Amino acid sequence: MVYVILANGFEEVEAITPIDILRRAGVEVATAALEGRTAVGAHGIPVTADISIDEVDADKMDLLMLPGGGGHVLLDKSEKVEKLINCALENDKYIAAICAAPSILGKRGILAGKKATCFPGFEQYLIDAEVVPDKAVVDGKIITGKGAGAAAEFGFAITKLLKDKATADSLRKTMQYE
Repeated sequence: MVYVILANGFEEVEAITPIDILRRAGVEVATAALEGRTAVGAHGIPVTADISIDEVDADKMDLLMLPGGGGHVLLDKSEKVEKLINCALENDKYIAAICAAPSILGKRGILAGKKATCFPGFEQYLIDAEVVPDKAVVDGKIITGKGAGAAAEFGFAITKLLKDKATADSLRKTMQYE
């Protein structure tokens, strides 16, 4: 199960594009709102989440995904998100973060010694990481994405990890991302 945590101000493209790609691949994905059941994106689009963050079943979590946008500040301050990050780390699960959200991982030292990417201007928070300009970067159990324009690449990278390269390549072709 992939859990995508939505906080008010999340970047819609960075959340919805990977969700769409993963669901097309047959990956079980649940959106979890940080507060209540609805989160309003950075561009005013309200999204009704599948569950609240309190309903996340950490035992079923294969991957925790954190979208960027202004909502990353709320994710960074949340004790509930902190617990999910720690749970993922302790149980060798994947963590994916895009745009400004890799800064959440960087500040916690999770990216130290790893290759990572982020939205330009947030590199300073990727403490002790090797910052690379790629759209999507996989280093071990950590996946980072550059920003909204990299959302599809980010989604395909996650699909390749959770399914396989053939599935990711097939989706890329049918979705016209060749």
